[in-house]
Amino acid sequence: MILETLSAMRDLGRLHDLASILIRYGFGDLVKRAGLDPLLEKAGRALHWTRFEELLHLDPPQRVRRALEEMGPTFIKFGQILATRVDLFPPEWIAEFEKLHDRVPPLPFEALRGQLEEDLGAPLPRVFAEFDPIPLGAASIAQVHRARLHDGRRVIVKIRRPGIRPTIEADLRLLERLVAIIERELADARRYHPQEVLRQFKISLRNELDLLSEARNTERAGNNFAGHPHVVIPKVFWDYCSERVNVQEYIEGVPGHDLDALRQAGFDRKLLAQRGADAVLKMVLIDGFFHADPHPGNLFFLPGNRLAFIDFGMVGSLSELRRNQVVELLNAIVLRDAVTIVEVLLDWADDTGPSSERLVSEVGMFVDKYHGAALRQLRLGDIIGDMAALLRDHRLTLPPDLTMLFKALLTLEGMGRQIDPDFDIVGQAAPLLTQAALQQRRPEVLFRQLRRNAGSLMAVLGAMPQDLRRLLRLLRAGAIKVNVDMPELARFGALVDRAASRLTVGMVTAALIIGSSIVMTVRGGPTLFGLPALGVLGFSAAGLGGVWLLISIWRTSHGGEQR
Repeated sequence: MILETLSAMRDLGRLHDLASILIRYGFGDLVKRAGLDPLLEKAGRALHWTRFEELLHLDPPQRVRRALEEMGPTFIKFGQILATRVDLFPPEWIAEFEKLHDRVPPLPFEALRGQLEEDLGAPLPRVFAEFDPIPLGAASIAQVHRARLHDGRRVIVKIRRPGIRPTIEADLRLLERLVAIIERELADARRYHPQEVLRQFKISLRNELDLLSEARNTERAGNNFAGHPHVVIPKVFWDYCSERVNVQEYIEGVPGHDLDALRQAGFDRKLLAQRGADAVLKMVLIDGFFHADPHPGNLFFLPGNRLAFIDFGMVGSLSELRRNQVVELLNAIVLRDAVTIVEVLLDWADDTGPSSERLVSEVGMFVDKYHGAALRQLRLGDIIGDMAALLRDHRLTLPPDLTMLFKALLTLEGMGRQIDPDFDIVGQAAPLLTQAALQQRRPEVLFRQLRRNAGSLMAVLGAMPQDLRRLLRLLRAGAIKVNVDMPELARFGALVDRAASRLTVGMVTAALIIGSSIVMTVRGGPTLFGLPALGVLGFSAAGLGGVWLLISIWRTSHGGEQR
């Protein structure tokens, strides 16, 4: 199967590199279960073992994080996605995944120049009046340079690294194989929907590879904040954009991570924290389209206590239904409404969800923990952490489209408290939650939902006569069968059957012993070893039956048979 999945030799070089890293960090068993070791032997390559003594002292989360970092951009991005899954991993794993950095040494500009001019369709001097060959920043997928257009406008030019796509596509094929192994070998992992997590990750990563996608995200965010007095989104220069190049307005301001410059410039830090929170909460609760990574590196502070968001490579979006559920959940947390919290969590659960009674009880304790606390004393990180522990304990998982949202909210709170130590995101969110809840009940929204539901109802009613006719036809033909699958009843039947077999063998064995004892007292007839032959055979058969009974009972008591 592994040869079919890897399409023979095309991913062999990359496979060798990844397997070497996994083995070095102590994941050799995973390599063997994936069937990768024979392929590596056929390739005739040697695995390199380095820094082994150092690795022995790393705990599992550290080893996984270090391995992901060495495996390159695809796996770094995958680890960053895993850092959003607070419902799957305990805090120590999340903390390690959050340390994953996507910073690499920049490429010399001459290594990019040919590809850039090809994408622009002209030599650089014809497009830009000035171009700085020293990059502003570099990551595994792209690096950014400053430039100036001939009309004087300053821009940034984001250039995708040459040859990055084939490596990432090979990594994605290998991840597909790994996820298939996890689903096959670890039945308990299926409830976390690893295939869906991988699908979401592939969409996100391929969008990040396509710099046109980032440009579209930036323009969409800009439209959502059009006319907003306190939030700036860079303008996109579409004439120069392509899959491998993104040209946007250059934002000049104080970087979000430079708190000393923020203080020296005389910004109102409390006001900045409030406006930043309002902007992100508007994206989430009102627009349903949000910056999924609002960390300080993607934020600039501008004169007039304004903010600018950049780098919309990673975004999240919420459907109207999901947005309504999020508003209900956050409102219920603020209002300490345990029943509504449980209803939303069960809506997100599979059909095989937990007992709602037990969940209500534990959510009640979760709410009581924060009962009576002032909004200013509540920390969203603690609330989400406790809720994530509840999800893990009750084998619930967040829908994949919500993981980025919770990560964005946690990042927002952390950044807000850096800017303003007294930042209160729960209190800041309360008015917007009220506004979003009222917006859900506006007459035009209710009418739109009613019209949509009425359309669905009319479609069902219109198709009902035909569906009933088809159902009656199948009933008359005897083509409808009802299968009742009751695993517990089947196991009980197997237990009864096994017990009856043992009882029968025991009764036969007892009869043979009694009969053979009687035969032993009868004189005459054939003998065996000087004893009546029938008696000897009867005792032998009884002995075999007794041995079979003892072995069967021993195997059951030691887990050798299914109980």
